Amino acid sequence: MVAAVGVLGGVLSLTALGGTGNAATSGNDAGNHPKPQARADQAATQEASDARIKITPRQGAYDVGINDPVKATVSNGMLTKVTMTAIATGAEVPGTLSADGTSWKPNGRLERATKYQVAAEAKDAKGRSVTGNATITTVSPANNFIGHLSPEDGSTVGVGMPVTVNFDKAISNKAAMESKIQVSSSSGQQVVGHWFNNDRLDFRPKDYWKPGSTVTVTLNLHGIQKTVTFEIGRSQISTVDAKTKQMTVVRDGKTIKTIPISSGSTEHPTYNGQMVISEKFKQIHMNGATVGLTKKDGKPSYDIEAVPHAMRLTASGTFIHGNYWGTDAVFGKVNTSHGCVGLKDVKGGGDGKQPAAWFFDNSMIGDVVIVKNSEDKTTLAPDNGLSDWNMSWSEWVAGSATG
Repeated sequence: MVAAVGVLGGVLSLTALGGTGNAATSGNDAGNHPKPQARADQAATQEASDARIKITPRQGAYDVGINDPVKATVSNGMLTKVTMTAIATGAEVPGTLSADGTSWKPNGRLERATKYQVAAEAKDAKGRSVTGNATITTVSPANNFIGHLSPEDGSTVGVGMPVTVNFDKAISNKAAMESKIQVSSSSGQQVVGHWFNNDRLDFRPKDYWKPGSTVTVTLNLHGIQKTVTFEIGRSQISTVDAKTKQMTVVRDGKTIKTIPISSGSTEHPTYNGQMVISEKFKQIHMNGATVGLTKKDGKPSYDIEAVPHAMRLTASGTFIHGNYWGTDAVFGKVNTSHGCVGLKDVKGGGDGKQPAAWFFDNSMIGDVVIVKNSEDKTTLAPDNGLSDWNMSWSEWVAGSATG
């Protein structure tokens, strides 16, 4: 499932985008799971709220000015709670709710080079609730250079994290632009760029980054040079086997845990392929109606306000997340979701001993999750999120503009 705003899916009612592998682990797939699970899913499904939250700037916005207008608004309802938090420090930004309860904005200017998460809650006239979330990043000298560069300067990421440059505008002379961006690793691995379109350029080595290495990105443009460095942490590669319904977590070459899972049903199979964790949410709202996944009566196939321990795997909507509505008859035994990978959890996610909590606490941005033996017959696009590793090295190198 994807975290996106408003119509784009997510945080408005953090939702899924796209088709296959895009939905929350909810089990309203008739006939493919035990009756206890069907009852649990029915209990988790609610009538959709008429309230619609909009967060400005949009989900994933980069280079947001520190004085730019940031706000949360609602139509057909009233805001009940809005928080804006600096993700790195947890510091909350003071804000003011309008007298009529339809808008919220921060009280002062934001900090530079900071990633914030805005979380909004609202109710419609019938008391039905909806949740909205958006993650935005303010301008910094490095990221404002030619667009947005990830990962962040000084961060520590998993071995699957590519270097991604999203340009502010389409690049016509790709070779000239690519030549101005140099990426190297202390491991000595060869790093090559690949253009996915006219405004996205990714860099990666042939194989995953070496654990413990340092990656340096040097940008030279308009006579100015800027350098960004990030560290590669331990290696963690988790493999989801949709057939056996087990996930094996391998850290630095050793299996440290095997977790029973429930992946996509026959009607909504999970993507096969190599995916990379790009975002982590302690809780997220998933609603099928925002992506056209509804039942015959028009109600959403799933509407779950607080899905715990959710980590995004693709931009189109695949998540690996906690599932508190599934019974023990599900995990490791039957695939019930609309495309996500579900791990056993409790409502609210407060039990650290649950499999989903353990995996969330032991995962970092850039970790690799591989899905195999799913019934899905489509091909996961390498530019769907950070799925770069699904392209062969020869294809990858062919996408470089510098030869």
